[in-house]
Amino acid sequence: MTKSLLIVDDNPENLKLILMILATGGYELVTAADALQALRAIEARLPDLILLDLQLPGMDGLELTRRLRATPATQNVPIVAVTAYAMKGDETKARDAGCDGYLVKPIDKRLLRATVKQYLDSTV
Repeated sequence: MTKSLLIVDDNPENLKLILMILATGGYELVTAADALQALRAIEARLPDLILLDLQLPGMDGLELTRRLRATPATQNVPIVAVTAYAMKGDETKARDAGCDGYLVKPIDKRLLRATVKQYLDSTV
């Protein structure tokens, strides 16, 4: 079965870039521009991996992560923060909220592909 990725980012250029980088991976790629769209997408189909921007309008990515971790259906879905937050302590905040991984923008294509593969290979 095709692995499903949910990519959550409010910046259309970032979404486009991530989609281009992952397009050849054979994944089902679903996008959301904010946390509410992400929750609706998750309701429609539970993704195998979530790539999540932390700076979102309304509910931010940290709060969305905490909610997903508190919900039995989504508590074990891997979440990788993909963010411009690169200050000291930001990765710790993301991990404390429940993110499994942390990637800094600008996106490194090879690192993104390797990270996605790593998390999808660990979910059977």
